[in-house]
This record gives sequence, structure tokens and C-alpha cells, in this order.
Amino acid sequence: MDALEEQIAHLTRTVDDLSDVVTRQEREIALLTHRVQLLLEREATREQDQGGSIALGDQPPPHW
Repeated sequence: MDALEEQIAHLTRTVDDLSDVVTRQEREIALLTHRVQLLLEREATREQDQGGSIALGDQPPPHW
């Protein structure tokens, strides 16, 4: 009986630890999703401000 109680205690602690990890990851994913959205909006604004011109990085060098 003591062995079962000990195993249940370990399993309960493991579940609690995993729950904490999942909660932390959920917050981190939400933060990263928000940051990606901000970057996408910033890039869309920058493209709009350039008037749809081709970015210099996408143009071949003049000697080509």
C-alpha cells in the first residue's frame, strides 16, 4: 500500500510539473504569435510606403 501511495505522489508531482510547463509554453506561444503579427504588420506598412517597388535585396546587381 505504501508503494502505491508513493507512486501516486510521484505521478501527481509529474502531472503538476507538466501542467506548469504547458502553461508556460502557452504564454510563450501567445507572445511569439503577437510578435510575429507585429512584424507582419510592420512589413506590410513598409511595403506600402515604398509604393510596391522592388526591394534592393531582390534586384540583381548592375553588372548582371
